[in-house]
Amino acid sequence: MAFVQSTLQSINAGWSDPIVDIDFVRSRDPDTVLAAFTAPCDVLHVMAHGDHAETPTFTSSDSRTVIALDQLGDYTADRGHGINASTVLADGCKTGIGSWQKALRDCLHGAIVYIGTSALIGWHESTVFCSAFYGALFRNKGKGQTKTDQALDAATRAIEAYSAITDRPCPYKVVVLDPSRRARESFR
Repeated sequence: MAFVQSTLQSINAGWSDPIVDIDFVRSRDPDTVLAAFTAPCDVLHVMAHGDHAETPTFTSSDSRTVIALDQLGDYTADRGHGINASTVLADGCKTGIGSWQKALRDCLHGAIVYIGTSALIGWHESTVFCSAFYGALFRNKGKGQTKTDQALDAATRAIEAYSAITDRPCPYKVVVLDPSRRARESFR
C-alpha cells in the first residue's frame, strides 16, 4: 500500500493544481470503510484479502474487519446511492471470479470498469500490476476518452506489461460491469 501511495502522490509533485485527486482511507472501522466505498472517485482501489467461501468478502490483514459484498449492497441500497467510481480495482486474491462480479453488481450506481484477480496474489504481483496500471492511466488522462475508456485501456496495457515484465500470465482481469436489476431499482 505504501508503494502505491507514494507512486500516486509523486504524480502531483511540482504542480500547483493536482493532476489527480487522491484520497487514501486506511481504517478498520466498518462504517468508515463502507462510506469510503460510496465516495465519488475515479478509481476505488481496495487492498484487502479476498475470500469467497460463502459470499465474496474483503478481510483486513488482522481479520478484525470483514466487509461482505452483500453487506455493502444492503448499505448502498439503504442510502439510495451505490459505488460512485468509474473503476474498482479489487486488489486481493481471487476477486476477479464470477461470484465477485455478480455480488458487486448489486452495489453499482452505473457501469464501471472492474479489475480483479483470478489467482492468489502477493505484494509482488500487486506492485507490478498497479505500477503499470496507474502509469498508463495517468499518462493518458484527459485525452478525449471517457473515464471508463481510460481505465479499460490502462488495465489492458497493465495486463500486457505484467506479462512482458514477469514472463508469466497476468492474474489481473478486467471487465465492464453493469448494475444488477436490484441496483437499478434501488438507485433510481
